[in-house]
Amino acid sequence: MIFDTHAHYYDDAFDADRDALLAQLPDKGVDLVVCPGCDLESSRQSMALAERYDYLYFAAGFHPENLEGVTMNQLDEIRALCAHKKCVAVGEIGLDYYWVKTPEDRANSRDFFDAQLSLAEELNLPAIVHDRDAHKDCVDMVRAHPNARGVFHCYAGSIEDAKVLVDKGWMLSFTGNITFKNARRAPEVISWLPMDRIMLETDAPYMAPEPYRGRRCDSSLIPLMAQTVAQLKGLTTEEVLRITLENGKRFFGIA
Repeated sequence: MIFDTHAHYYDDAFDADRDALLAQLPDKGVDLVVCPGCDLESSRQSMALAERYDYLYFAAGFHPENLEGVTMNQLDEIRALCAHKKCVAVGEIGLDYYWVKTPEDRANSRDFFDAQLSLAEELNLPAIVHDRDAHKDCVDMVRAHPNARGVFHCYAGSIEDAKVLVDKGWMLSFTGNITFKNARRAPEVISWLPMDRIMLETDAPYMAPEPYRGRRCDSSLIPLMAQTVAQLKGLTTEEVLRITLENGKRFFGIA
């Protein structure tokens, strides 16, 4: 009953054994995976993987770290990719003030985030949002798009911001970092968060949970995140896997 709602299987960390791994994941209990793009090339690679594997779907968008040389006209190509029958979201989009430093580049990333949220509204698709060290601006952008719906992936914000997002109908998704001993905000947020607003992800190949921290991550490790959620919510791991599977299917419109 595993739904990994965010995994980058086009990443070169999987070049040596990508096909073998993806062929084996269903035998390890993986039912569904969404592979979001970060630019045109990776969005197309994600689409190609979705065409090869029945259980895999994709999203298309420009990540805030991948905007160098990109023009607004290229959003027409994202729009075309989003018309594919297995594209279930616009993403990965958002803001990253950890890597994007200059005022000019940050302003440009806000313009692209704004435009891609508008695209998601236009296409009636959810948005997959990346937010690193930019919580206020990300939440303000969501406020500016009342008709947008989406998920903050690898959520690292405060419980106050979580309440704003939940009030607006958004989802929050959590990775293997919730299993780390130094996890601080996530346990508080998860303890409060209604179960129908939680999704699980790997952000593969990154964010492997304990005891695999620092190694390459893949979708078969989702139960370790589910175990942590279960402990915080007073549920069984199997209940968390079932609920988050149904949450993800409903959110992405997958039957």
